[in-house]
Amino acid sequence: MKLQISLLIIVISMLFTSCGLSTGNGTEQKEEEISVLRYDKLLGEYVRSNSFSAMQKLTMDYRMPTKILIEDVLAIGTVKDDTISQRLQKFYSDTTLVRLMGDVEAKFPNLDEVEKGLTKGFKKLKKEVPDTKVPFIYSQVSAFNESIILVDSLLGISLDKYMGEDYPLYKRFYYDYQCRSMRPERIVPDCFAFYLLSRYGMNYHEGTCLVDLMMHSGKINYVVQSLLGYNNIGEAMGYSKEENAWCKENEQAIWDYICSNDHLNARDPMVFRYYMKPAPAVEMLGSQAPALIGTWVGARIVASYMKKHKDMKLKDLLEFTDYHTMLSESNYLAS
Repeated sequence: MKLQISLLIIVISMLFTSCGLSTGNGTEQKEEEISVLRYDKLLGEYVRSNSFSAMQKLTMDYRMPTKILIEDVLAIGTVKDDTISQRLQKFYSDTTLVRLMGDVEAKFPNLDEVEKGLTKGFKKLKKEVPDTKVPFIYSQVSAFNESIILVDSLLGISLDKYMGEDYPLYKRFYYDYQCRSMRPERIVPDCFAFYLLSRYGMNYHEGTCLVDLMMHSGKINYVVQSLLGYNNIGEAMGYSKEENAWCKENEQAIWDYICSNDHLNARDPMVFRYYMKPAPAVEMLGSQAPALIGTWVGARIVASYMKKHKDMKLKDLLEFTDYHTMLSESNYLAS
């Protein structure tokens, strides 16, 4: 039910309208403009006031986000525990978390740009995939746990994981390469990547090999690029201009490297990790290739396939999982 952050499916190891809306059991978001419930602010009010009425509001008016936060994200007990109110208060009264919650409110006085991006993307997704169920979306402070939470019809955004790569508190807990993806502009693409992964998950089986992983992850990122209108797949994945330029310049050499080492059909987890795991960089071609290079190549293969199958809809692409056929029919980098 819970999805960990990581924009891939790797190595066998891999919303809410107005604040007055009761989230009860969770239902579909309204068709119009998407509005993100500022649950993080409601939680902040409770931590500051420590009042019974504030806790009652969290557990009754917003019981599902509260249950998910307490039981799944923080894992500090259950909402039915007699002492859960005191435990929640104590947890967020930690000095670091008090600062974090204040910093989140200052960094995100509103979520206008996030809401615009979500509205744009889901509007196009519903057009392409009519049975799309738009989740209720809310924001929270997860104490540096999961970035995006997907449970049933709810999608939670942990704003504390998107404070910007230079945010001082990150230096205590993360490597520099991890901080690079913890930027506000990554919120919307992350939401769609994980939403799509929750609906179109990887079907692991005994014969799963690298090309399956590359193309499934690449397909998800290709669709995110299409939904949000990114100029190229590197931009959709969060690559810098320099990283994207390196990939484009060396695309043929990267592909030759994969093929000459017989990695396409490899089932070795170490090979999976090399191409698919977030990391500072990948040693390749005597240089530093960007991490997740397998996803980038997979998306490029999917793009090549779609150019030759112009009638294929995104819905059909998302449901299509015969990646060996897709590869052979893509004529990827064929002269």
